[in-house]
This record gives sequence, C-alpha cells and structure tokens, in this order.
Amino acid sequence: MYAVIETGGKQVRVQEGDIVFIEKLNVEADAAVTFDKVVAVGTDEGIKVGTPYVEGAAVSAKVLKNGKGKKITVFTYKPKKGEKRKMGHRQPYTQVQIEAINA
Repeated sequence: MYAVIETGGKQVRVQEGDIVFIEKLNVEADAAVTFDKVVAVGTDEGIKVGTPYVEGAAVSAKVLKNGKGKKITVFTYKPKKGEKRKMGHRQPYTQVQIEAINA
C-alpha cells in the first residue's frame, strides 16, 4: 500500500517504513505528525484518487530530526559591467519516518 501526500507545496509518494525528507515542519524530534492532505491511495485492488483529497485518509509519521541541507552557492553576475554577487543557502528540512497509512 502506498499514498501520495501533499506537504510543503510538494507531493511525495510514501509507503510504510519509508524515511523521507520534507519541507521544515514546526514540530520537535520524536513527535508524531499526521498528514491529512492525501492526494491518492494505492492498494492491491487499485488506486483511489481524491478530488482534491481522499476523504477519511490520513498518513501518520514520526519526526526523526530537523536539520539543514548542504550549502549551495548562488553566483550572479552581469557581463561586461563588473557586477557580481556570491551568496550561499542551506534549505531547512524535517526527516520523518512513515508509520501507518489509514485509508
């Protein structure tokens, strides 16, 4: 059984036991979180697609940790003008482990 959930403006396909990195949530480590925006649920009988979300479906997960991703370098310049700017960015994330899919 799998589910497609929507979190942080993105859609993620998850199964029980998966460990996924999602956009940062306002929860502490070792806390339980429930995703109720389930776009689709796939079972052995077939797939159930919501309009826009599946009624009564939820995915429960446990937060493993919050952190920041690797640093990326952003470099912008304008040719022949001597104008340049170098910046860095680290995207925050939350690592969760999917525990159950309730369809």
